Amino acid sequence: MSQMTQMDSGDPRTYAILGAAMEVHRVIGPGFLEAVYQEALGVEFVARGIPFRREVELPVIYKEHVLKTAYRADFICFESVILELKSIAKLGANEEAQILNCLKATGYEVGLVVNFAESRLAYKRFASSKSASSVSSAVSN
Repeated sequence: MSQMTQMDSGDPRTYAILGAAMEVHRVIGPGFLEAVYQEALGVEFVARGIPFRREVELPVIYKEHVLKTAYRADFICFESVILELKSIAKLGANEEAQILNCLKATGYEVGLVVNFAESRLAYKRFASSKSASSVSSAVSN
């Protein structure tokens, strides 16, 4: 039943987050607005004991300057994973660029993009290191 890669199961944080997202998708399915999934996922996080903050404003740093315009993440889970929710036909390059730029600008090292609009939950996990180039791992459909 699990679509999770070995990398996901090796990271208990992303494994827990994706398990909660899969449950939300299983129960209500595709076709709702992103806000519906965001609210349902918050309920599921509480039920599973996953620590989270919703609609978190994150500072963007440019050449050691904090910009006035902040980035707003759908969720920060475990105080270390940025979670972006989507309800679109298919994840693409724009969504990947958004999370990679967010990781780079905020200093967070792990990000997930989850798309609820597809018949099976689609997600991509991204990891960024200050000393290495960005690495991504994806599982979809």
